Amino acid sequence: MTADGQQAGVAVVTGGSRGVGRGIALALGSHGYTVYVTGRTRKTGESPWGGTIGETATAITAAGGKGVAARVDHRDDDEVEALFARVRREEGRLDILVNNAALIHDELQGPQPFWEKPLAASVDLLEVGLRSGLVASYYAAPLLVEAGRGLVAFTSAPGAVHYQYGAAYGAHKAGMDKFAADMAVDFRPFGVTAVSIWMGVVLTERVQQIIDSGPEFAYLDDIAETPEFTGHVIAALASDPDLLAVSGRTLIGAEVAEEYGISDRDGRRPPSVRELMSVAPATYHGRIRR
Repeated sequence: MTADGQQAGVAVVTGGSRGVGRGIALALGSHGYTVYVTGRTRKTGESPWGGTIGETATAITAAGGKGVAARVDHRDDDEVEALFARVRREEGRLDILVNNAALIHDELQGPQPFWEKPLAASVDLLEVGLRSGLVASYYAAPLLVEAGRGLVAFTSAPGAVHYQYGAAYGAHKAGMDKFAADMAVDFRPFGVTAVSIWMGVVLTERVQQIIDSGPEFAYLDDIAETPEFTGHVIAALASDPDLLAVSGRTLIGAEVAEEYGISDRDGRRPPSVRELMSVAPATYHGRIRR
């Protein structure tokens, strides 16, 4: 609930057992959202990185929202369809969809050329990361359109425009950005917004392990964003009456946070990847009239 006792809204965050998805879900919970958090991990120990959808749901409720654990394998379209049928049945509405689910194998992040990495490392990312964003949006769209307002947010990164981890990783991130741009064209007449959000270095379990591995990585702690940071950015966007004005754009989370006066842990303002990496999102145009 919000401070005035009203429900902030209903959100679905895909891939929320741990990492970025968990952080976004917790942040939305702190803003009073009912959050359906999806993932495959239901039991402690199933993943070496820890975390379960049940633990995330409990933490969302503790943060002030309502957490709902939804076991979904995003490679199974029927399970995704059933998820949104459940949201319709239980809530009757949907306000935010965060497309975050991805399967990033450790091998994908190695320095080898793509053909020397396991093929599954690339295919799984495209299947679970890129394709699942389309499928989830497909089944979420009717709920959003019926409301006449809503937000579809894709979590992305600068790998969309520069080399990082190889071809599949770049295609995944660029695909997230293009999904937002093109879905925005179809959504606009119905008042629904689609954006992609570039994150910087995020203090996930994997990144924290890197930081802890040696003093040469200590600098990452100074520039990193918490997993919750992007969730606060999404909540601010969703509550903006002029939200539709940014539909179709790829936004840099740190820059949006600056506009809204959002700070991260201990009042920090994470730097923009635009300055850190000399990169900028691609600019896409809307429907071509023939």
